[in-house]
Amino acid sequence: MKKISILALHLGYGGIEKCIVNLANALCENYDIEIAVCYKLYDKPSFDIDKRVKIKYLNKDIVPNKEKFMEACRKKNPIKILEEGFYSVKVLYARRKSMVNYIENKKCDVMISTRDLFNYWVSSYAKDKVLKIGWEHNHFHGNDKYATNVINSCKNLDYLVVVSNDLEKYYSHKLDGKKCMCVYIPNSVDRVPKNTSSLEEKRLVSVGRLSKEKGFIDLLKVYKKVLKTNPDWVLDIIGDGVERKSLEEYISKNNLDGKVTLHGFQGKDYIDKVLHKSSIYVMTSFTESFGIVLIEAMSHGIPCIAFSSAEGAREIINSGENGYLIKNRNHSAMIKKINDMINDYDERVRLGKSARRGIKKFTSDVVKEEWITLIEESDINE
Repeated sequence: MKKISILALHLGYGGIEKCIVNLANALCENYDIEIAVCYKLYDKPSFDIDKRVKIKYLNKDIVPNKEKFMEACRKKNPIKILEEGFYSVKVLYARRKSMVNYIENKKCDVMISTRDLFNYWVSSYAKDKVLKIGWEHNHFHGNDKYATNVINSCKNLDYLVVVSNDLEKYYSHKLDGKKCMCVYIPNSVDRVPKNTSSLEEKRLVSVGRLSKEKGFIDLLKVYKKVLKTNPDWVLDIIGDGVERKSLEEYISKNNLDGKVTLHGFQGKDYIDKVLHKSSIYVMTSFTESFGIVLIEAMSHGIPCIAFSSAEGAREIINSGENGYLIKNRNHSAMIKKINDMINDYDERVRLGKSARRGIKKFTSDVVKEEWITLIEESDINE
């Protein structure tokens, strides 16, 4: 059985981390899987991991202190700035030393890097006979510096796996003639529920990390206007993050208590239960490389509406077929479309059925076979 090592920064709550766990769980039936993790943020991973998957924490006692350092800077406390700054350097040094040591000494057949920084280290230090794969989840959003960094990090990799067709076209062109080949393999939904939502409940839902790029303040602004014509509809937001306090303040200031529920971070079963009772999924992200939460909502037969600024949404939603894309982050257009969907049950059902049918290519079994094909057809060990 071939041995595969997946390199992870942490196994806390996050889209990349969820994709890592989904892939490890899918491939462990066919391969010996180990996840090498830089930081242990919590007592256990935020997502359920198959018992057959090995987890190796490289730094159990050192965790990032970005928030503490930023807080010290905001308060202009020179002593704290020095203390947290020194600790940050210690964290970065430990991260590099531990991961490079792991990469240099790990005996495996395949090594999958999940960050551009890890790509550099795998390119430089992994053993010659190892199949080296970079797994790029982020969209460069017109940031040529970021894209160039990703390209440079692939110098000695065999493959760069990207999660959207747009990224595959871009990086294939940039890597043309180089050793590294770009391959498109989408992220997967770990399971498809047997039953779908009835779409009869008066509930909107959105799931994600509570950070600025996810646009949850915009979601609350949109929802506030929707309430004027549809006061019986409620909004569920599942996730946690640094913007939670700002969202709570907005909810309180605009008298949305009792209408909006912030559920915090929750596990898969809890999210499935909320989705099963929801009728419309709303995404207001400024950017989204793939949008696995859209796939999860669609697996429940829920129609989705999103701003087209989220690149991942454009990959998944065919506007008018399985949901709607709103151009230019136009709040008025999104409000109108949500109200239209609220007032047209038959339209919700039509879109939801189409959404459910369309996710087959994103199911775990299909995506798993694409990864197996990539691994088995490589001639690196021949």
